[in-house]
Amino acid sequence: MSNQITIQGKLSFNQSNDVTATVKLWESNAQNLIGGCEATGNFSITATPESTDSILYITAELKSSKVMLLSVLSPDFREEIAAKGVVVNEFTTVASAFTCAQFFNGLQLSGNLQGMTIAAKNTPNLVNPVTGSWGHVLMDPFNITQNETLARLNTLAALIAAYGTTASADWQSQFLNYSTPSGGNRPVNTAEAMIGIAQSPWLHPAELYNLFDQAYPQPTDGFPAKPNSKVPASRRSSPFVPYLSFAPEDFAMILVFGQGGICAPGKLALDKDGNLWTGLNWMPGAQNGVYQGIGGGLVKLDSTGRLISPPVTGYTGMGVDGVGWGTAITNAGTCWITSFNGAIGVFNLEDGSPVVEQVPENIAETLTAIGGLQGIGVAPNGDIWVAATSSNEMLCFPGGELSQGKVVTIMDQVVAVTKDEQKSMLSAPFAASIDNSNRVWISNTNSKSLVRYTPSEEKAERFILAGGGRGVALDSKGNCWVACNTSPDFPPTTPTDHISIIEGFALGYPHLQQTLGHKNKTGSVFMIPSDANPVDTIDKTTHESNLTPFGDGELNAPWGISVDGNDDVWVANFMGRGVSFMAGAPKSERTETFNTGDVIHTIHSGSIQMLTDVIVDQAGNLWCANNWNLPQTVMQAKPDPAYSTWGGGSGVVVVYGIAKPVEVPLIGPVNSL
Repeated sequence: MSNQITIQGKLSFNQSNDVTATVKLWESNAQNLIGGCEATGNFSITATPESTDSILYITAELKSSKVMLLSVLSPDFREEIAAKGVVVNEFTTVASAFTCAQFFNGLQLSGNLQGMTIAAKNTPNLVNPVTGSWGHVLMDPFNITQNETLARLNTLAALIAAYGTTASADWQSQFLNYSTPSGGNRPVNTAEAMIGIAQSPWLHPAELYNLFDQAYPQPTDGFPAKPNSKVPASRRSSPFVPYLSFAPEDFAMILVFGQGGICAPGKLALDKDGNLWTGLNWMPGAQNGVYQGIGGGLVKLDSTGRLISPPVTGYTGMGVDGVGWGTAITNAGTCWITSFNGAIGVFNLEDGSPVVEQVPENIAETLTAIGGLQGIGVAPNGDIWVAATSSNEMLCFPGGELSQGKVVTIMDQVVAVTKDEQKSMLSAPFAASIDNSNRVWISNTNSKSLVRYTPSEEKAERFILAGGGRGVALDSKGNCWVACNTSPDFPPTTPTDHISIIEGFALGYPHLQQTLGHKNKTGSVFMIPSDANPVDTIDKTTHESNLTPFGDGELNAPWGISVDGNDDVWVANFMGRGVSFMAGAPKSERTETFNTGDVIHTIHSGSIQMLTDVIVDQAGNLWCANNWNLPQTVMQAKPDPAYSTWGGGSGVVVVYGIAKPVEVPLIGPVNSL
């Protein structure tokens, strides 16, 4: 059967269809174009792709202006494109560049097919390829007035228009210089320039905005406009509105997804198809906080952010009532979640149904005894490890068998004189990650330490860090990265051992907020080498840790942490309401001028709330969990009725194409895709 297709379309530039260009149709992972034509305004290309699964994309090189336009065609729009055609313009160029940034080398789209497919399917969230206008997600209430993405997209589109109309040769040269990505090559056209900006959107935002200001100066004749004026005097002459009124911190393209109600997502996880899974602390629409609330269920979004699970309640079952920071995907086709009430839920990835109605009786008795649970670690050998936060223990399910669960108490044999004096090395354990040697790396909320546990030897080793241990991530070398809510010198709060998780938050957050005041920051990230010996990480004179607290003074209550395919590090800030980019170990090409652990940039947005997690998908997108929104609502027994549903964070946030793609589900150390 022939794969022959015909794509018809329109060209638009500077809001005009009077455009002459060389139009080419390309196929991903192919060196040569598969079709093309010379066109004025309209075009039609007939071609035969090598594969029906390939991603197709169009370039249009304008004859008179040295402008290159781009449109990556979403597989989800194939039928609509066949029926209605496409529009190729500045908007499609920006959207395609950002969603597919990690797969472009020049204008050659290549790489992992699944990653490219996810990237292409996300493009219509920003811009509709058929109309060439803004995408439906960009236009929804969660985004259009809550972040800068629409204005950023329009401003970048206007820069493309300026490049081909009013710009001088010097302006054009500066534009290409400021579009060069960190560690990358200088672009040679406008499409490559957008890709470069997408790959390093933090690099030159002020300089790029200055070029926009030069191309479209702000009128000085005041507001309102004069009678019969076609353009309001207070507006710039930009062909696209709204545009940015100020230089942004970066040009990252950010969207938030919250349809059906996504309230207080805790931990995020991705399955092999790129679907996003997250357990919710609380049920959307309820008046939630530490003193009252209704527990949330399990939510599933597809790789484009579309809700799959039932609205409001999510997937439910197995006694789960409010999911904390325990969501994990296994290679056995299941999603595991843990609950504030001590329940464990295991759900089928195919349809979200519980694998059993109730946990086995022996496991139920164990869960009742140990109380609240948090993080879940999936080992490369299939074992499941769960942090029993309230009881200072771990649960292990060998081979992922729910019925075989057992309690693992990790005792401190160093400080004890007799066996009866031994105490747990864990103090409100929070998260766990298991390396390729089956060593379990466990963060602790209270004890300013991380524990590395080797089950086969029943050997436990302690590394001294900082308080409020949270997310744990392993890079491709097996180095362990740990996010701590506080800096090493931050005064400790009342220990939260042997109390419920919610009670722990009720104690911990006020201490954090009151000690900080309104302006200061606290928090740190540590990197423990894979082969580190705890003795070597302690200063022999001061007996303090000699591990470097990365980000101290820059991060603010870091929580979730992930490593991308370049071994660079991404950190979710809880108090700081942002995502921080840090140089990893070893450093990548785009971080080669930095030291390991340097905070290179932090992304902020009106859509980013108090984050507890950030993860990387197969397309290089960052997904972030908006866990809290208004802390005063969370912490009050009877909050202001006007804001009583605003305590939990709203939705999950995506930052497009900014990280190096990784294999998912993430089990053990990260692997580049």
